[in-house]
Formats: sequence, structure tokens, C-alpha cells
Amino acid sequence: MAIVDFKFNGESVSADVPDNTLLVDFIRETLGKTGTHVGCDTSQCGACVIHLNGVSIKSCTMLAVMANGQEITSIEGIAGGKRMHPMQEAFHENHGLQCGFCTPGMIMSAIELVSNKPNLTEQEIREGLEGNLCRCTGYHNIIQSVQSAARAMRED
Repeated sequence: MAIVDFKFNGESVSADVPDNTLLVDFIRETLGKTGTHVGCDTSQCGACVIHLNGVSIKSCTMLAVMANGQEITSIEGIAGGKRMHPMQEAFHENHGLQCGFCTPGMIMSAIELVSNKPNLTEQEIREGLEGNLCRCTGYHNIIQSVQSAARAMRED
């Protein structure tokens, strides 16, 4: 067992955790934040993407003890109070989701993607989201959602 201390969605977290606990499992089971999904357990689908110090990572590839001293943001932490994040709004407005299983990971990856380069081409968006799989859509509405959110985020 190890003690981990980090910021999670802006709040301090401290807990004893078995050394072999994946960060995604800690978030879901210990913190009770189930917006971060477990899809493949092999780091291929992107459903578990969170932000670690502002960088998108797949939380199934990291042990919880490795997050000690870090700042983590999950899908539950990106909204501004009762107002959705522009990326969440864009996915809603542009029908960028169907079953919703991949959506949290897509949104988290897309936020970092747009934050790093606000004027992305369609091809750059497709390449930037390569590590996130959606089994329902043809990605067309996801791309439209990211483009719409990028415009909204530039205006904010």
C-alpha cells in the first residue's frame, strides 16, 4: 500500500492505494467518478482519457501511485459550474455521440488538441483523435463537434 496525494478536479485527494491499482480504477472505484470509462484495458480505445497536468493520457496505462503530487482533471471537472465546457456543448449540438461510451475520452482528447492548436484542419483533428475509438459513428459528427468547439473556444 502507498499513500497518494494529488489534485483531482481542483480538490485535494489523499488515499491509501494498493501499489498495482490502475489510475482509471482508482478514479472510478475509490473516487466514485464513473465518467472516465474502461473500454479495452489495453490502452487502445481512449475511453479512459483524462488530463494529467493538462496533458491527455490514457488512465488505464498509469498506476495511481504515479499520480502522486500531480493535477488530474476528468470529464466531471471540465465544466464551469452548471455550464458545460464548449467541447461538451459542441458534442451535444452537433450530435457527436451516439451511445456515449467513447464520448468522455473523445472530449478530453479534443480539448487538449484544440488548446494546443486552435485552427486545426479536418485531417489534423482526425490524426489527433487516432487513439480514441468510436464503435457507433462514422466520426463525421465528432469532427464537426471538434471544429465547432474550436471556434467557440477561440471566442472565449
